[in-house]
Amino acid sequence: MSIPQQTPSFMKGTFILSVAAFINRILGFVSGMFVARVLGAEGIGLLMIAHPLVPLVITITELGLPVAISNLVAAADARGESAKVRQILRVSLAVTGFLSIALTTVSLLCSEWIASILLSDQRAYYAMLAITPIAPIVAVSAVLKGYFRGKQRMHTIAASDVLEYSVQIACVLALVHLLIPYGIAYAAAGAMAASVVSEAISLLFLLASYKLRRERPSPEETWVSHLRTGSGTFVELLRIGLPTTGHGIIHSLYGAFQPLLVTTSLAMAGIGTAMATKQFGMLGGFAFPLLFMPSFITQSLSTALIPAISEAAANNNKLLMHERMDQAMRLGLAIGAPATVILFIWATPLTTLIYSAPEAGRLLQILAPMFFLHYFDAPLHAILLGLGRANASLWNYIIATIFKIIAIFVLGSELGIVGVAYGMGIGMVLLTVLNFFSISSSIGFYWTVRPYVQVSLSMIVMALCGLISYRHLEAMGLPMLWTVIGSASFSLLVYLVCLAFTDSWRPRRKLFFSWGK
Repeated sequence: MSIPQQTPSFMKGTFILSVAAFINRILGFVSGMFVARVLGAEGIGLLMIAHPLVPLVITITELGLPVAISNLVAAADARGESAKVRQILRVSLAVTGFLSIALTTVSLLCSEWIASILLSDQRAYYAMLAITPIAPIVAVSAVLKGYFRGKQRMHTIAASDVLEYSVQIACVLALVHLLIPYGIAYAAAGAMAASVVSEAISLLFLLASYKLRRERPSPEETWVSHLRTGSGTFVELLRIGLPTTGHGIIHSLYGAFQPLLVTTSLAMAGIGTAMATKQFGMLGGFAFPLLFMPSFITQSLSTALIPAISEAAANNNKLLMHERMDQAMRLGLAIGAPATVILFIWATPLTTLIYSAPEAGRLLQILAPMFFLHYFDAPLHAILLGLGRANASLWNYIIATIFKIIAIFVLGSELGIVGVAYGMGIGMVLLTVLNFFSISSSIGFYWTVRPYVQVSLSMIVMALCGLISYRHLEAMGLPMLWTVIGSASFSLLVYLVCLAFTDSWRPRRKLFFSWGK
């Protein structure tokens, strides 16, 4: 495929996924706001404690196959090998289906033993049971989504995601409202069960979409024949998928033990179990959703960036590689800069309005400046994968996770939940820096200096104008909602004007900064 052909596909895929991700973030945010208000920080803490086991099961069952499927299906489809495409899909479904059902069964049978080890608050047991059946559903959905990515049918994936979040909101509203009279533990289990139902509906949609558009196989093509002759295909899938599985396993293991790590460090700081669960809920359920809210565009870009970088590297087109990298970094800058200012300046008003939890504002304010680098991390990770350096990405994640664990334990035991927030922020900063240096040591890093200087100055002016306008509107006696909307909108307008003004004075000659090769 030529480069001019790839560019529209790259941008179109990014646009479709970004629109769907934006809708999903809004739907998820509305759902999360309702759940947070009904369950409170303590109930959200139970959800955060109960959830981490499932990603580990899903990661093990997937074996990194969704990424491998998209690559192999795209290659086979380009060669017109429709039988090969069907074999890839069927082998992947057989492997993930068997592993996910087996591991889910073991998880359910050993649920009490697992709960005694992983759950720092045993009230999360029912929520853990409710979410466990989601693993095989998500695993099969991931295989189908990998197939649709390989076939460049991004609209199918986008539609299934929007459907999933829409159903989830309806189920959450119904189940939480129905079960809250029985206590927080049962209401949290209801919220988890809503996720299972919505994932199942999304899977049915994906299956229907596949059956409506699939090519009819020849009579000799059966599941048995594909599996009997599919050892080569299985090896191909593992060769591509296993390097990314290690990253997922480490991430899932850390996620599974993170609640225990946090509550243990808080216990050493003299905080009881119930209060530790509440504080962990404020951090993971209130602060982090706001921090992740603006990153849906960079996540969508990263999905489309991997094949774009891979093709440029295969063709040894360094100019295109660095052009794609520069586009990704600029997008991260454009999203991260104003988001960081808004989340920092209006931290307490936002958590008060959305969650009725002003005490969570301090945690959001601590994390917002460090989280600025997170908006660059997803593109950097995608670039490493596109360059074929999955091992470097894995080791960077391991190193950053080790430092994060140490920082959470040390700072959390000394400073409480504030120290935990600092520890998590340190881990994110370190991971982004390590990924940056890995890319720099491989192919170098080049970017235009001026946009970063422009954005930095515009951020400072935006923050000052935001503070002044917020205090002025507050002194006028306006309700907090309109004070926040008015001052944030004004500061964002000032930010855009500053960017336009500084851009109009740019010199003809561009200044570049380089690092590495």
